[in-house]
Amino acid sequence: MTNISKREFDVLDLFGQKYLEWKVDALAHLKGNSLEETIEANNQSSSKDKAKAIIFLHHHLYECLKSEYLLVDDTKVLWDNLLERYDHQQKVLLPKAQYDWVNLRFQDFKSISDHNSAMFQIRSKLKLSGQKITDVEMLEKTFYTMHLSSMLLQHQYREKGFQKYSDLISFLLVAEQNNDMLMKSHNFRPSGSSPFVYDLSRHNLATESNTTHSGIRRHFKRGNFSGPNNKPHQEYKRVERCNYKGQGKTKNPSNKSPSEILEKDDLL
Repeated sequence: MTNISKREFDVLDLFGQKYLEWKVDALAHLKGNSLEETIEANNQSSSKDKAKAIIFLHHHLYECLKSEYLLVDDTKVLWDNLLERYDHQQKVLLPKAQYDWVNLRFQDFKSISDHNSAMFQIRSKLKLSGQKITDVEMLEKTFYTMHLSSMLLQHQYREKGFQKYSDLISFLLVAEQNNDMLMKSHNFRPSGSSPFVYDLSRHNLATESNTTHSGIRRHFKRGNFSGPNNKPHQEYKRVERCNYKGQGKTKNPSNKSPSEILEKDDLL
């Protein structure tokens, strides 16, 4: 009450749409400042306490609403006037809260946090309207509205025997976080996308082996003996073919042996 310029909670608007929340907040702050007796019938509160309470309530009213009750200086009278004017909000809020509760489904939310937030908002509205929701009802509501693909998980959750809704939500939040981490790890590096590790030592060994075998083949290359560049060998083969070609006739009029022909070629 020392800093009256600072509001402790939202002001009550002209239409009283959040009157039930405003009523709970106002009553809690009055109790916190030992001023709750000022709104009771036949109270014996001092004029000083009544003045503190009326100033506090005025400070948390919308400007138009505050002007309407500006001349009311009794806390009990102001409290009863607001109750009479906006208490019908309880009857208006209850059917909407019940409808939201019936249509609340776990599978309609993308995350556990979103479902948990909606669950407590509906529960709060029902509580303000005079209807209480137990932990057992919240647990059953969550289990029965899971997706059909989570049937096995639903049975596993039931087997754990949760007694409080908060325990179930804590378990689901941890599981959701682990699933998100696993998915991020998979998307960062899918299966089979590991970079190829090149073994330089094996490459050097293969290069040396190929060089050695290549040198051996170079020394035993067939062309060095019978290729077109080996003229004595080619001449010997030509003479040999001439000696045995055609009906015993010879193409070697000089009657020289192949070795003599080769020696002559060497001299030339």
